[in-house]
Amino acid sequence: MTEGKADCTVAVIGAGAAGALTAARLLDATDRALRVVLIDPDRATARGVAYSTPDGRHLLNVPAAGMSALPDEADDFVNWLHEHVDANIKSSTFVARARYGDYLADHLAASARRSSARLVRRHDRVVAVDHTTGRQVVLRFDSGETLAADAAVLATGTSPGVAWAPPGLLTSDRFVRDPWVPGVLDGLPDTDVLLVGTGLTMVDVVLAADRPSRPLHAVSRHGVVPAVHRSEKTPPVPAPAELAEADSLDSLRSTLRRHVAQTVRRTGDWRAAIDGLRPITAQVWKRLSDSDKQEFLRNDARAWDAHRHRMAPVTAERLAAVRESGRLCQHTGEVVAAEDTGDAIRVLLSDGTAMTVGAVVNCTGPVGDASADPLLASLLACGLARAGSAGLGLDTADDGRILGATGRLAPLWTLGALRRGSLWESTAMPEIRTQAADVATGVAAYLSRPAVRAHSSRLAAPHELMIGDRGDDAATLLDKRLTRRPSPLDVRRRNALATHPGIAVDHTA
Repeated sequence: MTEGKADCTVAVIGAGAAGALTAARLLDATDRALRVVLIDPDRATARGVAYSTPDGRHLLNVPAAGMSALPDEADDFVNWLHEHVDANIKSSTFVARARYGDYLADHLAASARRSSARLVRRHDRVVAVDHTTGRQVVLRFDSGETLAADAAVLATGTSPGVAWAPPGLLTSDRFVRDPWVPGVLDGLPDTDVLLVGTGLTMVDVVLAADRPSRPLHAVSRHGVVPAVHRSEKTPPVPAPAELAEADSLDSLRSTLRRHVAQTVRRTGDWRAAIDGLRPITAQVWKRLSDSDKQEFLRNDARAWDAHRHRMAPVTAERLAAVRESGRLCQHTGEVVAAEDTGDAIRVLLSDGTAMTVGAVVNCTGPVGDASADPLLASLLACGLARAGSAGLGLDTADDGRILGATGRLAPLWTLGALRRGSLWESTAMPEIRTQAADVATGVAAYLSRPAVRAHSSRLAAPHELMIGDRGDDAATLLDKRLTRRPSPLDVRRRNALATHPGIAVDHTA
């Protein structure tokens, strides 16, 4: 730890993949006495919704070769798989998502062990962020406590949306708002079940909920199901210059159709054309007018997502088997009415189809509107943030710094889904890992400014867990504030940690 430099605190709100990667890059980037506080109420770290599923049928929708946590070390995840899972796994393998969560947790722990900074894990929920008169932000927790930070990063993503659901469904106990709540799918009845949405979430729910005695129905406005990856990937074909220069949605559509047709003639694979757009997607999105963006969201976004975010081949085979067995029936339309009869839900679709089901599962995925999330809504209401382009996420600068409503800048950054308004494509791992590095660079530069003063040299709160302290192998240690007389809550937490497999507790600190 560098002598003579002030101790600063950076709070990372959200401990899923984006939060874990941001924390890792902050730990790697600093040479100062920095404390990185990684905050999330979930007990797991580096998994979030995407990588916490224990179901081995839930696979990554990108081959292992594309999932390295490090932009400049493409084989990092594959090498980890060879060391920890199976030496015969290929770069083209689509592995279980839980394995990727394990990898990210190890990646973060390794950064913590070699860093001069401290990583602290706090299990709590941030409900509000205040910008003080100084240069700090104050995080307010669901527990009633607060934390002053010199900078903060929002890595929360967005929550599933239910604005589509009619009142009769919203008040029903048979409505599953979030299919990723642990164990919620285990309680589905062995009768007809309706899944609303036909994207990747629907695919995962079908694989998890399929039973011989349980007919499944899936409905969406466009009826589009994700496309399928090839087992052996065709190298991306770079986009033509005129595509990057398209300044209207009409010209973008026509140019893209020509590019795809030409790529199919050359390679036999349309995927190569879509994958080749990745380097210019943000540039193309920014050139569109607000009205074109809104039209794209209404008429083109679902088809784009279906072709851009594809299923693993084995996942497609499993889905096809369920469909061919007659246990999955797909509908095109919207849910226009629903009534809970006590022992079932009567549902009416916009195409006139009426059905009686034992449960309705929301598979529409996260919403783009930040105001639907209480924490993000509070940031918008107090002017610390403003909505992103086309109403998606939050407006940001190039390094991910959140732009306030009046131009005032608080030391707040974000990445991932919350940057979709600025970048459109902002949820896949290649974008997330690059953004995490950019955010860490931006935060480090901000903290290095002479005017920024540290106010957080105090020790962490008793419920914050220090990760990687003294080089312990992936250890999580109780914060050293336990040197004072412990409260009953401290004792309960320490005893619980002491009996948890894989967690070491320092009782002597």
